[in-house]
Amino acid sequence: MGTVLSVKNLRKEYPKFTLENISFEIEEGMIMGLIGRNGAGKTTTIKSILNLIHNSGGEIEYFGKNLAEHEAEIKQQIGYAGGAVDYYKKKKIKQIIAVTKTFYSGWDDDEYRKYMELFELDEDKSPSELSEGMKVKLNLTMALSHGARLLILDEPTSGLDPVSRDELLEIFKLLAQKGVAILFSTHITSDLDKCADSITYIKKGQLQFSGSMSDYIKKCKAEGIGETLEEIMIHFEKENLHEKFA
Repeated sequence: MGTVLSVKNLRKEYPKFTLENISFEIEEGMIMGLIGRNGAGKTTTIKSILNLIHNSGGEIEYFGKNLAEHEAEIKQQIGYAGGAVDYYKKKKIKQIIAVTKTFYSGWDDDEYRKYMELFELDEDKSPSELSEGMKVKLNLTMALSHGARLLILDEPTSGLDPVSRDELLEIFKLLAQKGVAILFSTHITSDLDKCADSITYIKKGQLQFSGSMSDYIKKCKAEGIGETLEEIMIHFEKENLHEKFA
């Protein structure tokens, strides 16, 4: 399998927060969960690897090419969704798509129709008429219709009901079987139990671990830290409240 995304020593400084020394790799067909508490640096990491914010340091490569030098070409091959569709809420989906498709040389109308049917989306509706789960599916449809080889998703299951979340995770697994790589941030560790191959764990802007999720859980279990990803995160993240209230 080829490497789809390589991040080395990523750093982003803010006045009161620093993301530093973040390194990880994603290969074709891999599902990676980006985990950590709210405010740990997950969204900053995603914005950094998409060049949506100016980084303080580090190297980012997609498909073996440097992001800074090949950004336009790279972004033709990746799909990003920062949650539900929150633009042009009153426009019909077909009007949004008519504009969106002009930005992608690899747009495939047949693929678009396939996913619209698969996800049971009605292009005569507007985003404001869709449920939260359907909005996420619309984002996925737009990404997959231009042949994205990598999906980067920021909290895609947040706010979804259990059935919609489970359905979306099944979609992730089916896409991975076709070779699509997926990076998605989440604090819902049970979602990762169902679909993730690997995790990248960030705590207070620092990389704690990146690699096989099963190996990480096995190691922590052997050390008596916890038997599930949720237990492990609670162990590392829980502060001593008794000392705070003393």
